[in-house]
Amino acid sequence: MELSGMDLGAVALGIVALVWGADRFVLGAAGVARNLGVSTLVIGLVIVGFGTSAPELLVSAMAGLEGATGLAVGNALGSNIANIGLVLGTTALIVPLAVHSGVLKREFPVLLFMCFAVLILLWDGYLGRLDGFILVAALVGLIYWTVRLALRERDHDPLQAEVAEEIPESITMGAAVLWLVVGLVVLLAGARMVVWGAVNIAHAFGVSEVIIGLTIVAIGTSLPELAASIMGALKGEPDLAIGNVVGSNLFNLLGVLGLPALIHPEVLDASVLSRDYPVMLGLTLALFLLVYSRRRTPRIGRGSGFLLLGAYGAYMTTLYFVTVS
Repeated sequence: MELSGMDLGAVALGIVALVWGADRFVLGAAGVARNLGVSTLVIGLVIVGFGTSAPELLVSAMAGLEGATGLAVGNALGSNIANIGLVLGTTALIVPLAVHSGVLKREFPVLLFMCFAVLILLWDGYLGRLDGFILVAALVGLIYWTVRLALRERDHDPLQAEVAEEIPESITMGAAVLWLVVGLVVLLAGARMVVWGAVNIAHAFGVSEVIIGLTIVAIGTSLPELAASIMGALKGEPDLAIGNVVGSNLFNLLGVLGLPALIHPEVLDASVLSRDYPVMLGLTLALFLLVYSRRRTPRIGRGSGFLLLGAYGAYMTTLYFVTVS
């Protein structure tokens, strides 16, 4: 099968649709929640977190329906690697990031624990329906725990003020619902184009769908997190910038891996456990150590950002040589 310009165009156009659709979806969902009186911190941690992960979730679900579970697995792991290495690395190079939020400091150990827990589930090399059920159930439980934690600390957590600055106040319920629906439709269309084009590209180059998921699709679906984190940091909202990444990585581990497992169970590519998962786990552990350093106010400085970005570049280089060989 030869590579077609239509395949590349479908992926490019699909990624643009995913980024724009995710932005409109978050705008609509946040507007609906605010009009219903939902806590600002809950909106920031749950709704915005879900919205920025919507591209990965929908691409994952679509890939499962197409029988391309490997693409979904690559997307989940590749997005987590990109979120820490590319997104936080780039953001910290621009503006050093300090962590003040108590909610975020509690979420970091949860993220690290989930990385090890998911590794145990995948250790047999098979992503089955039972695994998918456990992952999705864990996601539901995590959302419940996050909501309770946010409600308990909403009056004194610095993340509250940062989220409030980002949530639209003047949008009517009708306009919010309209943007919610439009965003969802565009997201679905974008996910369909990305999966179709990505599968064709994988076949044309003779590489596994996992590789395409780890690279083209993962970078494309991580663009909302990159934009949100950079803008948050430039506005002096470091907790929001880091919170976007932590929330997205939790959604990816549990939802983006869980959905395709429920739809289309599949044996994992051997490289997932030997190459890709250790990289994701290593970057997550590095981020955990940065946040739980001995400093009174943990921060990710420019030096750490350079190291994270360098690690991501080295990983991408490795994938390139694997693909070429």
